[in-house]
Amino acid sequence: MKITQEFQVGQNPAAVFRFFQDVPSVAQCLPGAELTEDRGDGTYAGVVSVKLGPMTAGFEGEATVSSDAEANTGHISGKGIDKRGGSRGQVSVDYAISPTERGSRVVVDANITISGAAAQFGRTGLINQMSQRLIQDFVACLEAKLEAEDSSEADRIEAGEVRGISLFFSTLAAGIKRLFSRG
Repeated sequence: MKITQEFQVGQNPAAVFRFFQDVPSVAQCLPGAELTEDRGDGTYAGVVSVKLGPMTAGFEGEATVSSDAEANTGHISGKGIDKRGGSRGQVSVDYAISPTERGSRVVVDANITISGAAAQFGRTGLINQMSQRLIQDFVACLEAKLEAEDSSEADRIEAGEVRGISLFFSTLAAGIKRLFSRG
């Protein structure tokens, strides 16, 4: 499934691009992500955990990160396996950072493939709505890290755990609200 998200950050593009090059800091801002190893040459090992109602999926895997400083763009490709539930996931992400009057605009294009038990939650509408919520959490963490007074303060800032049941209900409530607002 293809997901495109766009968000604004109140920092200049150079600062935002530098942040995206600090993979451990980016991982701290991704809800449910844990970086476990820097394997060199832009390759990292980690785990992404998500709770979806009664199901918890912990995708262990690897991601490769590359970037183009002149264009303020980057690419991430990753794959992982949830050993307990037997699900598999692959992701390909491209991001682009451009200037705005108030800072920077970041556009993220992701192509996500999920198979196994976790795929039952993979309806495009639900995943798109959940990704919007996750992006909000990521942006809040990113901005807090960029505005931190020093690096030790920035290191303590992390995204929260992904709690699927509350995320599911907030997503469901937003969908119902949109449904009734159309009428």
